[in-house]
Amino acid sequence: MQVILLQRIVNLGKLGETVDVKSGYGRNYLIPQGKALPATPANVEKFEARRAELEAIEAEELAAANKRAEALTDVNVIMRAKSGEDGKLFGSIGTRDIADALTKSGLEVDRAEVKLPEGTLRQVGEYNVDIQLHHDIFASILVTILSEDGDVEAAQQEAEEDAE
Repeated sequence: MQVILLQRIVNLGKLGETVDVKSGYGRNYLIPQGKALPATPANVEKFEARRAELEAIEAEELAAANKRAEALTDVNVIMRAKSGEDGKLFGSIGTRDIADALTKSGLEVDRAEVKLPEGTLRQVGEYNVDIQLHHDIFASILVTILSEDGDVEAAQQEAEEDAE
């Protein structure tokens, strides 16, 4: 089945491209979600009439993502969690926790935008976390996880100083 993409879709194509997809993917996902149109001559004409409008919308989204990326530059999120003596957390810090912490600090971030390629964070320490604001725009933030127990925190700082 051939469809005309109405927006960029990762691993498929860009706005305006005509691509071949499996019929089920096109009928059950792309077309109902408004991400594509069937590639018929009538729809090609409709798309060409709306092309400038769709490109303008995409440019606005890109500009908004750039603005959000600037706001996230040099952000340091400090989170406290219960941990054992060796610095291992009881539980973990995931995308939802990081997104909630950023939202509480006044920066609107959805949990789907937080990328943790190595999985959830399970140790006390500092981590660089990427936030994907647009297909091409990433912002990097620093997440610092501290122990709720001050004694463990002091012991770790001493251990780090001894290691240096």
